[in-house]
Amino acid sequence: MNSWGVELASNSAPGAQRVMDWNGGRGLFAASATFGGGNVALEFLGPDGVTWLPAPKANDFAAVSLTTAGGILFELPPGKIRANITTATAVYARADRIPY
Repeated sequence: MNSWGVELASNSAPGAQRVMDWNGGRGLFAASATFGGGNVALEFLGPDGVTWLPAPKANDFAAVSLTTAGGILFELPPGKIRANITTATAVYARADRIPY
C-alpha cells in the first residue's frame, strides 16, 4: 500500500481476489466493471484470520458493495482487505485513504 491507497483488481474476473494490507482509517472503495448482474464488494479479514467479512459503509454499516460503477465511503481498522467479485468481469477496483 502506498500512503494513499491500494489496487484491489485490474481487469479481473471472479476468483481473482487480490489481498492487500489496509493501514486503517476512512477510505473510498471504487470500482468499474462489466457488471452483467454481478457485483464487487469490499471485504476485510475477520478476527479468526480465515473468514472474510463484508466491510461496512461509513456511518450506516450496510455492506460496501457495488452493482454499477461508482464509489462508497468505508472505515476499517488496520488489516487485510480484498475486492470480492461476483459474476462481474473486467473489474478495476481500488481502496483509497481519505485523510482526516
